[in-house]
Amino acid sequence: MSEPRFPFVLVDVEPDDVDFVSYSLFELGAQGVEERDESTLHKTAQKGKVTLSASFLTREDADAAVTELDVALSPRIEEIIGDAWRDAWKQHYKPFAVCKGLVVRPPWEPYEAKDGEEVLELEPGRAFGTGLHETTSLVAESLAARRAEIAGKDVLDVGCGSGILSLVALSFGGARALSVDVDPDAVAVTLENAARNGMSAKITSSTTDIVDVPGEFPVVVANIEAGVLIPMSKALFAHVAPGGFLTLSGILLPQADDVTRAYEAHGAMLEAKVVKGEWVALVLRKPAHQAPAA
Repeated sequence: MSEPRFPFVLVDVEPDDVDFVSYSLFELGAQGVEERDESTLHKTAQKGKVTLSASFLTREDADAAVTELDVALSPRIEEIIGDAWRDAWKQHYKPFAVCKGLVVRPPWEPYEAKDGEEVLELEPGRAFGTGLHETTSLVAESLAARRAEIAGKDVLDVGCGSGILSLVALSFGGARALSVDVDPDAVAVTLENAARNGMSAKITSSTTDIVDVPGEFPVVVANIEAGVLIPMSKALFAHVAPGGFLTLSGILLPQADDVTRAYEAHGAMLEAKVVKGEWVALVLRKPAHQAPAA
């Protein structure tokens, strides 16, 4: 039996263009994007540039992505044969603070909490979401800033990935979390991580479409991308309880105004706009008394 082959699309970009091109690769179907520069184990192909290595499910998907990329990026395909590479990244995934006072550690790395710290054990598994990306830490920080408001409240986590944001919200005193994702693997990984942290009784996860999610929630988070957040604005904001807040992430700086306007059209009030690198998180509030959106 032949060994499995895993295709990657590599491109070389200027450091300032990393976030934008990474976003474009995800739009083209990438399952993950690794950054390589002079400081990483795998070096960049061109001095002074960053090499992005994007994984794709099939060679056909990788070939299609290459045809859509600017030739100036030197797009090319590499294939890795066999399964050993799947665990190689684990040696670089160490405990880290996802926000002040909350440390995330992988199951294979021990960590002793310092005074005032809480520790979550997270295995990203087959789902997107180690927590290392700026988009995740932006949401975690917004939740930390509203810790008192979250206490005792139910949470809706849309596009839950590994379930990290549900776990963060529950660590801050949230009562229960409903976590939804279009990917069944993400649902499974979320439930596994809930069990790891003794939170199985507090987390429900499913592939329920946002339009079919029942009820309203005082706390809603969605770390997806602008191209998804904008068309789902009406359905998503409808699940924010009056007086509650919604934190959106996965938004590049140039997209922030368009996303904001999409939600303001349904009555949202911008409470905060937090920037980290090229990424933005928006905190939107639903007025305590609001007429139904048209």
